[in-house]
Amino acid sequence: MPSLDSLKTLKTLKVDDKTYHYFSLPDAARSLGDIDTLPMSLKVLLENLLRWEDDKTVTGADLKAIAAWLKERRSDREIQYRPARVLMQDFTGVPAVVDLAAMRAAMAKAGGDPQRINPLSPVDLVIDHSVMVDKFASSSAFEQNVDIEMQRNGERYAFLRWGQSAFDNFSVVPPGTGICHQVNLEYLGRTVWTKDEDGRTYAFPDTLVGTDSHTTMINGLGVLGWGVGGIEAEAAMLGQPVSMLIPEVIGFKLTGKLKEGITATDLVLTVTQMLRKKGVVGKFVEFYGDGLADLPLADRATIANMAPEYGATCGFFPVDDITLDYLRLSGRPDELVKLVEAYSKAQGLWRLPGKEPVFTDSLALDMGTVEASLAGPKRPQDRVALPNVAQAFTDFLDLQFKPTSKEEGRLESEGGGGVAVGNADLVGEADYQYDGQTYRLKNGAVVIAAITSCTNTSNPSVMMAAGLVAKKAVEKGLQRKPWVKSSLAPGSKVVTDYYKAAGLTPYLDQLGFDLVGYGCTTCIGNSGPLQEPIEKAIQQADLSVASVLSGNRNFEGRVHPLVKTNWLASPPLVVAYALAGTVRIDISSEPLGQGKDGQPVYLRDIWPSSKEIADAVAQVNTRMFHKEYAEVFAGDAQWQAIEVPQAATYVWQDDSTYIQHPPFFDDIAGPLPQITDVSGARVLALLGTR
Repeated sequence: MPSLDSLKTLKTLKVDDKTYHYFSLPDAARSLGDIDTLPMSLKVLLENLLRWEDDKTVTGADLKAIAAWLKERRSDREIQYRPARVLMQDFTGVPAVVDLAAMRAAMAKAGGDPQRINPLSPVDLVIDHSVMVDKFASSSAFEQNVDIEMQRNGERYAFLRWGQSAFDNFSVVPPGTGICHQVNLEYLGRTVWTKDEDGRTYAFPDTLVGTDSHTTMINGLGVLGWGVGGIEAEAAMLGQPVSMLIPEVIGFKLTGKLKEGITATDLVLTVTQMLRKKGVVGKFVEFYGDGLADLPLADRATIANMAPEYGATCGFFPVDDITLDYLRLSGRPDELVKLVEAYSKAQGLWRLPGKEPVFTDSLALDMGTVEASLAGPKRPQDRVALPNVAQAFTDFLDLQFKPTSKEEGRLESEGGGGVAVGNADLVGEADYQYDGQTYRLKNGAVVIAAITSCTNTSNPSVMMAAGLVAKKAVEKGLQRKPWVKSSLAPGSKVVTDYYKAAGLTPYLDQLGFDLVGYGCTTCIGNSGPLQEPIEKAIQQADLSVASVLSGNRNFEGRVHPLVKTNWLASPPLVVAYALAGTVRIDISSEPLGQGKDGQPVYLRDIWPSSKEIADAVAQVNTRMFHKEYAEVFAGDAQWQAIEVPQAATYVWQDDSTYIQHPPFFDDIAGPLPQITDVSGARVLALLGTR
């Protein structure tokens, strides 16, 4: 490690028979003063600066600034932060790999060795953003969607396949494997990273930046990380620091336990609403409190995932026994688990009951007060209690055209517009025919019900709850409404393994929640087309229909261009709304449908108990993780069949409309021109922030 180590903090840590070198935070405190009450997330930043101190990009003054944060609980000092690794997905990752390929081409043109161009920091690119839900409610939907995906993305995938073999320190998780954040949580993340250098093995906190905003999900594992732009990610790939201000840190105290029937999704929607109201943009959020002792790792990851929605840079959870339990469950080596425990305790990064760090500001939530909720119709922070969803939809219809003067300000801030209309004008409906039957589609009809997104599919408790709701619904004789496009798109193959082990797959399939892919799908707008008669009916009657999804964003038009209202919900509620077929009833008190015995069936009749969910979750085991991640970089037969030249430089295709050789290095030859002051420049536009 290049550190000057001016504070003399380099020490050794022995775990079993292996010795690790690390930069000690307790030893740094001898020079910096008491840092014991620093937020855990800032301790991670301090360790990073200790390790990279060079008196140029990182100075002794930077170290002192982190320690001095405790006085004012904020700082205006900019620091240079170097994450351990970089995470990418295929949409934002491809341009970065194109730039690396261009650098290799320039090196070859200059007569150098192009193979010297490689990422200096480890990079993992997970292909998850391209699969679409073209086929659904069929046992062959997954295979058909994969085939279509490969046909659409052949050129992009061939390019990434080349990059996978050409670059060192760069790995690609092929399509049809999972969502980058869930793969990161279940496999890539380590909590404590190691690096062999100069005959030593250094241990330090696992940290990263990612080219997707929901990179924050890994904060649930005690790993500091967040989403950045492509330029910052490329800089990190090449070993350059990320410039950032020492952030304010907002403490979020969790106490109590969730009540019977309440899910982690209900919890995260409540947290999102509270933090949006608080105002945490550009700040770290760190969770603490006795409630963490009963908060499973998967629930922590769900909360951390939605940091972009509550506006924070990250939502950090400290390391504790629950972290270790998850590392073991997900198949991490025993050697790593022991190192995480020993290192975290040695560094003061281990959560201790009753110990509370100092924060810039704080807020608290008794988890026992959380209620069943959705968020919608078009912002993730707009939490609505389950009994009030129908009224919230009606309120949306009241305002969807032109605002009255009373509501104009609200709608302008939300991107709305049009005429306030009376209830008499809200009755929109249209008939459509499909498969020889005539159906009536109305305002509020649920046309998409998607179990999707790493936010929830990484969480076995809510996923098993969805499977149990499906089982009980089928046993009661319920079916999804025919206008509902239903889909199951987990972020990991482990999900389908534990569904199979719990015997829940047939019930989900019977309700149309067949597997459609392992990727982001509906959550990012890849919901695919609705049935053509349904699309025509929506357009002809200008209907305001709905989607219900277990995703993290619900902005108008994001899920599907014809779907005006989108509701974030737990996976079991997604299944329930597929049965109801509308958001215009109170599903907490009104029947979802009629059972095979002719009697009304209510949500309470099919909602599983906490014990039933826990018994199902007990089916999840380490063997599943070992099985699915043993060959995670290999890909399926179609991926392996992609033919790419085994060449150090990429063969650019002149007729390509997608991947082109960028011109950035075309004119670089010989000495670079001297950098001089810019004089005579004028401001073209000075724009505000609103």
